[in-house]
Amino acid sequence: MPGIKHPIDGVVYFDPEEARAYFETGGWVDSTVGDALRSTAASHPDKLAFVSDERQLTFRELDDLTDRLGAALLDMGLGPADRVLFQVGTNVETALALLACYKVGVVPVCSLPQHREIEIEQLANHSQARGHIVQQDFSTFDLVGFAQRMQARCDSIEHLLISRGSGVDGVPTLGGLIDAMDLDAARERLATIEIGSEDVLKFQLSGGTTGTPKIIPRFHAEYLEHTAGWMRRFGIEGPDASATVIYNLPLIHNAGQLFALVSVVSLGVTAVLMPKPDIPRMLELIEEHAVTHALSIGPVAPQLLAYQDVAKHDLSSLRLFVTMSRADTLEQHIGVPCSNLFGITEGLVMTSPPGAPVFVRHQTQGRSGVDQDEIRLLEPDSDQRVAPGEMGELCFRGPSSLRGYFAAPEANATAFTSDGFYRSGDMMTAHEVDGHTYYRFEGRSRDNINRGGEKIGCEEVEAFVSMHPAVADAKLVAMPDPVYGEKGCAFITLRPGHEPPDVEQLMEFLTGMGLAKYKCPERIKIVDAFPVTRVGKVDKPAMRAQIAEELQNEQAHATDSGARS
Repeated sequence: MPGIKHPIDGVVYFDPEEARAYFETGGWVDSTVGDALRSTAASHPDKLAFVSDERQLTFRELDDLTDRLGAALLDMGLGPADRVLFQVGTNVETALALLACYKVGVVPVCSLPQHREIEIEQLANHSQARGHIVQQDFSTFDLVGFAQRMQARCDSIEHLLISRGSGVDGVPTLGGLIDAMDLDAARERLATIEIGSEDVLKFQLSGGTTGTPKIIPRFHAEYLEHTAGWMRRFGIEGPDASATVIYNLPLIHNAGQLFALVSVVSLGVTAVLMPKPDIPRMLELIEEHAVTHALSIGPVAPQLLAYQDVAKHDLSSLRLFVTMSRADTLEQHIGVPCSNLFGITEGLVMTSPPGAPVFVRHQTQGRSGVDQDEIRLLEPDSDQRVAPGEMGELCFRGPSSLRGYFAAPEANATAFTSDGFYRSGDMMTAHEVDGHTYYRFEGRSRDNINRGGEKIGCEEVEAFVSMHPAVADAKLVAMPDPVYGEKGCAFITLRPGHEPPDVEQLMEFLTGMGLAKYKCPERIKIVDAFPVTRVGKVDKPAMRAQIAEELQNEQAHATDSGARS
């Protein structure tokens, strides 16, 4: 039902008049994720909802199991508006745990199994989490023992749960809770809980690379339509969507839940879940389950580009493969329509369907599927719009966009324009095609190189460098220069069996592609893999520090050699 049934202190809610307008114009759905699952299960009880190498669930089974688990959580003492930390992988059990929480109003804090003491203690204290769910068999790291130590350090945590694993004495498992709960009794228990469509659905985390992530509240009403809008951009319409998606990145992430969780329960999509990227197995599963849509964020596309046996697999069921960038190269490699995408947890996602013009799919990140989203390109740190065709900071406001980080007044003071548009820090250009505006990602506002006053967008150069036949993937970072202030250094991973280009060879290739000479990397560093942060994002600050230290050591060596001579 409309309205906030279980308010949480520190959450910045939408203005009531704004919320009413979103309901009236279709930007919000007057439902909850739990009700969406119940409706889909009633319409398609025997259709597969989730598939993995270990198990599969129909919609009827999914609805029954999440009712039983939700009631068990209530019986433990957890209830609406209580927060629970999640440290779990991508599997059916994670889907069950999230959906059970959504049915009873428990708010997942979407942390990662890679988080350790600093992040978890700060997130627990900041969110006042009352529970902590961990996956015992995620890795060799003892997450259960870690959670027990965190419970001793964090006064708010009262309940520990194991989502998967052999179990530990005194710590309940999700499977055990489900087995002990009768379905009829569970449904009687859940009937006593009323969740509002404007209640908080979950606490998602910001994608910052340093410090503890900020908390982003998401809400039932907006998230359901946000999911539907993004899936419309993929060419998936619902309900009763005849689509099967595959996902092998963290399901706990915003992208994972949009693509392979909420789309399942609200649109009737079937999701094939993989615990980690494995290109040969992914292609086998695409064949086996006639997957129609695949999504790549992070390492999947580069690994797929490096895989030389694509022709051995039947990918004829695939309608679209969506990636962060390099859709043109990927499409040529796998022979399937590919589109670039853009997504930010603060509330905007953009991409293009398989029938969109090639320029739109390959040279832009597309556009939003939500008509009410407002987008502006502004001069960084100002409210001034850039001239048509100029690069500007992406700022947006809409039915799913952040109205304020949870209990973070200092961050909120600088996160928005004077009229409430969220400042993304992402630089984009706008392109008009067939009466629609599409946006091309040009780089982060703090991920550009200032070479003697000329700004170089790192993402643009990376895309061109990655087209070199010897290059599997590339990242460009600024390195200090005594004359120009900064120059570009390209960190490169190689395709198997290829020799790396030197600076001159790479420059010849790039200028031959039409890239301005001043944008070409002036140093190359070959690496086996890029450094990553604890949350799995490419760690450009680490690369900048590494190359700066190397230059400093080279200068010191040259100075010492000169002094000795």
